Amino acid sequence: MDSRIQSYYQPALLLAQTPCSSIGITDSCGSSSMTHINESQNASEILQLLHNGQVLMVNSRRRNGLIVIKRFHAEFAGPGAAVGGFYDRDCQAAIPVGNLSLVTPESHEDCQKAYLIRRQWIRLMKQITEKTVPQQRVQKILEQFEQYFDTETVNRVSDEAFALLVGILPQTVAMVRRPSIIERRRI
Repeated sequence: MDSRIQSYYQPALLLAQTPCSSIGITDSCGSSSMTHINESQNASEILQLLHNGQVLMVNSRRRNGLIVIKRFHAEFAGPGAAVGGFYDRDCQAAIPVGNLSLVTPESHEDCQKAYLIRRQWIRLMKQITEKTVPQQRVQKILEQFEQYFDTETVNRVSDEAFALLVGILPQTVAMVRRPSIIERRRI
């Protein structure tokens, strides 16, 4: 392997081999109790935890998730997915979706499983973004969210957040979500 490529992947390899306690998990790592961060905490508090490198999991027993806004894109971490740690230190915003509950992993195995689940959520977004027509991307992401969350929850997610998730302009999301409003503006 080229040394330049190896140095690029080295942080990810180290993270995969590092015990939970040394990547920001509190004393609850390995214990039977879980620390909950719930909907009463605002997005700025969640963002602070992510910037500090705290590794958390989206509670898999609730219909909830977290949209992690990066510089040029966004990622959705659904139930069971890891958030924080090395991978989300560069996030610029965090948008809770649903009745958000974040928990600390109980063991190193839970950490690994959560990162695998996060990767599955990223693959789902990749499948959606492979559609070449922007309106189809919007329609597909909206369908995915509406299958899992109620309409009110989906409506609270901004056009900008959906646009960053599937790599299109917010105006395209607005056009697909509310076609009659856009058409009235043209008249």
